[in-house]
Amino acid sequence: MITVKRLLEKKGSEIWSIAPHAMVYEALSLMAEKNIGAVLVIDGGVLVGILSERDYARKIILKGKRSVDTLVWEIMTPDVIFVNPDQTLEECMALMTKKRIRHLPVLSAEELIGLISIGDVVKELISEKEFVIEQLENYIAGR
Repeated sequence: MITVKRLLEKKGSEIWSIAPHAMVYEALSLMAEKNIGAVLVIDGGVLVGILSERDYARKIILKGKRSVDTLVWEIMTPDVIFVNPDQTLEECMALMTKKRIRHLPVLSAEELIGLISIGDVVKELISEKEFVIEQLENYIAGR
């Protein structure tokens, strides 16, 4: 079983964040610059929310608001679902599917240590399955 810790060791633990009193436009600019689908909202070193492309689409565009006039805290998701480094990627995928989310912050002893996406999880699980298949093929072929 692959753990979140192992995924972060391969992927890296870089975290992109924004303050809750920043303008949504700033958050969108950061997301576009870093090619990411969500940004963590941190206030005084504490994780207070997450802002995703989905939040923007549903709470700005569909409501006729403007990203240059709206603060991040007004549209962020405040109840952040997170995982710990010892959880398996299968558990993460099940949680993401059940909660219909695409990003999971990783906390260890209440400290933010990373962020994983559904893309990260799927990519790693496929890579692991391909490795197992290759090993089995080599075993069968006597290599």
